[in-house]
Amino acid sequence: MRKEVVLITGANGEIGHGLIEYLGETCGMQIVAIDVVPLDESIRKYCVRFVQGDILDGMLLGRLVAEYDIRTIYHLASILSTKAEYNPEAAHRVNVEGTLNLLRLANEQAQWQGQPVKFLYPSSIAAYGLPSLEVKNSAGKVKEQDFCNPTTMYGINKLYCEHLGRYYSNHYRQLAADRARNSLDFRAIRFPGLISAQTVPTGGTSDYGPEMLHAAAQGIPYACFVRPDARLPFMAMPDAVKALIELEAAPREKLSQLVYNVTSFSPSAAELREIVLGAFPGAEITFAPHAARQGIVDSWPADVDDSAARRDWGWKPDYDQERAFKEYLLPAIIQRYQK
Repeated sequence: MRKEVVLITGANGEIGHGLIEYLGETCGMQIVAIDVVPLDESIRKYCVRFVQGDILDGMLLGRLVAEYDIRTIYHLASILSTKAEYNPEAAHRVNVEGTLNLLRLANEQAQWQGQPVKFLYPSSIAAYGLPSLEVKNSAGKVKEQDFCNPTTMYGINKLYCEHLGRYYSNHYRQLAADRARNSLDFRAIRFPGLISAQTVPTGGTSDYGPEMLHAAAQGIPYACFVRPDARLPFMAMPDAVKALIELEAAPREKLSQLVYNVTSFSPSAAELREIVLGAFPGAEITFAPHAARQGIVDSWPADVDDSAARRDWGWKPDYDQERAFKEYLLPAIIQRYQK
């Protein structure tokens, strides 16, 4: 019999590390992981197979379909916001065409298995696009359906892929006589900025938060690329993993929508600086706003409304701002750089 597995793309990224470790240790899942770079040895032991390759490689994905029954897909692979602006066409290929390949794979698997395949998709607050700083400051907690006019290629990609997931879940081949229904169970989370103690930032526009922290721990001067008053929602990485696990486990009938906000705390860049200086008094942290990157941050919400996630699947973060820094980020990062 073919082995039933969970497929995780972008496995070597920030979310991938925490997700693979949790699934491997807590759930005993049979995991097949994909990434374009070698998988860290610390998480490789949790995978029945690691494939170094590209999600744009149709032959690679075809071999996986032939070898495994893929029951759930966590599609984490993407080119993040800042890097995407330097090469938007490449970002579109990876972020959209790669997602389309995985949606097609999930649909084919569902047809063979005779039951829906779950497709967990990490989206982003980059899917929003507020028209001005004045609107941002007065908007309050932004709901999923509001201000969906992204200004970055990454945000456009994420918003479009949310719609692709909706299409594949509800309307795929809707004119076909042999149309298969309910073959895909698509579930997306719009994450805020994520801060991890285990991995270093990799090119996100919200990365000034974790960059500030990692630089201070290493004694490296850091010039923050946004204004002191810049404000975005953030979340500790363990809560991001928790959100994906809880959304995956939620009964389909409990979900009133396919895309959910989640959040935890919303500090300003100046408040982040004070927290970091409290832990590393000698740290050199200055502000040198980059006009274009600041403009992107100004187009994203200062806070989001995650009441739908709280209502439908019981979402609640474990880490508020104080606990995130005192119990997770600072101890782990201090230990990381003292080695």
